Amino acid sequence: MELLFITLGGIILGLFARYFLPNRDRHGAVLIPAIGAAVSSVVWVALTWAGWAWDGGWIWVVSLVVTALVVAAADILIGRSRKTHDEQRLQLLLSGRATA
Repeated sequence: MELLFITLGGIILGLFARYFLPNRDRHGAVLIPAIGAAVSSVVWVALTWAGWAWDGGWIWVVSLVVTALVVAAADILIGRSRKTHDEQRLQLLLSGRATA
């Protein structure tokens, strides 16, 4: 049950990152929340396997902080990469040398 809650927390952090960070027009609506869900679940399971108590407070804090950092970085890096790629593609299309 706790894994479900931490996954939901990852989705919510991903939604916050999607709507409060720049570049929301540069990636899909579900990409960042999906990354949040995946990261929070993986971190939670890894910490559980490492012996951290699932009912302890630190496993929640670490899982959510790592998730917040990863979704923020993903939003910024994906947006920056997409912007650069889009600008290069536009210049190629405008030059008339583009191929299908």
